[in-house]
Amino acid sequence: MSDYLKKPDDIYALSFKMIDEEADLSLIPANAHAVVRRMIHASGMTDIAKHTVVSPDFVTAAEVALMAGGKVLVDAEMVRHGIIARLMPDRDRIICTLNDPRTRQLASEIANTRSAAAVELWRPHLLGALVVIGNAPTALFHLLDIIDAGGPRPAAIVALPVGFVGAAESKEQMIANPRGIPFLALRGRLGGSAMAAAVVNALLGGNE
Repeated sequence: MSDYLKKPDDIYALSFKMIDEEADLSLIPANAHAVVRRMIHASGMTDIAKHTVVSPDFVTAAEVALMAGGKVLVDAEMVRHGIIARLMPDRDRIICTLNDPRTRQLASEIANTRSAAAVELWRPHLLGALVVIGNAPTALFHLLDIIDAGGPRPAAIVALPVGFVGAAESKEQMIANPRGIPFLALRGRLGGSAMAAAVVNALLGGNE
């Protein structure tokens, strides 16, 4: 019979002990340590800490938005489903428009991806929302274009698009000019829905 840890509490405790031993969080604002630890736990990569950029006001701004009942705008269904239901039982607050019936036609009209078109449909909800992008670089690019054009400003942005084309570039564009909006971003190609959802769960006080 295989010899391995079976008690969830023991697995959880050992996981975070290993994270604390291996990850260098010295460049991360102190109030964001729990958030970045959750990102590491979701990805298994302790070295992402040195590539994570968190504005000093991100955690406060994001938590205030969540406590005030603000919307959580996500670019992928995987992010939506990764947000723990008991931490946010009002699922109507989580908005993902990727599969909205209007999205495909709108993508054709704006000559962009479906992910960018989905962001276009966020406009009525953007003001004061927590934006969480864990998949599509074009979603982040288009969001920044909307803001630059005078569109509604979210309370905070989680920028974790993943991939080879545009992921690093979209995040660098935001890091270089965050437009006065609190943010968390992971430089380079890494990111993804699991880490994005983990950020929200950490902000909501989750310990899973």
